[in-house]
Amino acid sequence: MAFLKLKNVSKSYAVGNEIHEVLTNINLEINEGEFVAIVGFTGSGKTTLINLINGLHFPDKGEVLLKGQPILGPGPDRGVVFQNYSLLPWLTVYQNIMLAVNEVFSHFSKKEKDDHVKQYIEMVNLSLATDKRPSELSGGMRQRVSVARALAMNPEILLMDEPLSALDALTRSTLQEEIVNIWSKDKKTALLITNDVDEGIIMADRIIPLKPGPNATLGPEFQINLERPRDVTAINKNPEFKRLRNDILEYLIEVGSNRKQASDKVYQLPKLKPIMPGRIRFGAKKETEKTKYF
Repeated sequence: MAFLKLKNVSKSYAVGNEIHEVLTNINLEINEGEFVAIVGFTGSGKTTLINLINGLHFPDKGEVLLKGQPILGPGPDRGVVFQNYSLLPWLTVYQNIMLAVNEVFSHFSKKEKDDHVKQYIEMVNLSLATDKRPSELSGGMRQRVSVARALAMNPEILLMDEPLSALDALTRSTLQEEIVNIWSKDKKTALLITNDVDEGIIMADRIIPLKPGPNATLGPEFQINLERPRDVTAINKNPEFKRLRNDILEYLIEVGSNRKQASDKVYQLPKLKPIMPGRIRFGAKKETEKTKYF
């Protein structure tokens, strides 16, 4: 039995009187301890897909199963790392993580909670920033807090929704390695949503493209057989890395091109005539004129 399974899942949204189908016939199986990346275009429905798994959305058709049981809402068994950090700005690093620990491990003693929080702060190398608030941290440090908070809940699956897309290239590559290093310690099942093919290859065991929407569905999977750990710098010279990258990019370019051709429509624009600037006299007795531009 697959650890996480999406079976014939479809999801649509109502906009006015129209129904827009975002995802269609999504079938996905992820094994326990596996790291899978979903790669796709912006607006293809990647976030909708991950929200179906974390229980924030529900499918119109099909079912989402975790360990064989349907997902009926959010829960501590799924830790989520968001793109925008989602930290409470008035709380410190310690307090943001403690908020999650209090919710999940309410039966812990005060000392057990304290030790637990500090363990995950140390894991993401933020011990010196324990008492700092988000405004005092860089973007990369904030994302580390978000990762630590998700992992501190001891979830059964880690869901990451484009967690590094807002970071600069150097910070992004550093955090890619750090997240993988953290993941490798206890091999939590992980699902990464990204629009960066290189990132997916560096971090995941499998990459599955999400075809462009509307009616987006999953494409063929690409198995990543590169040895771990994967050095971000050295891997660029690896022939297998180059082959994988080319294969995935070619597939994405092809389906992107097909989407463009299918959606090519000619729109008749209204005939507009610009209003020329006029001269309006203000006051009958005044001799001066002012120009008014419409």
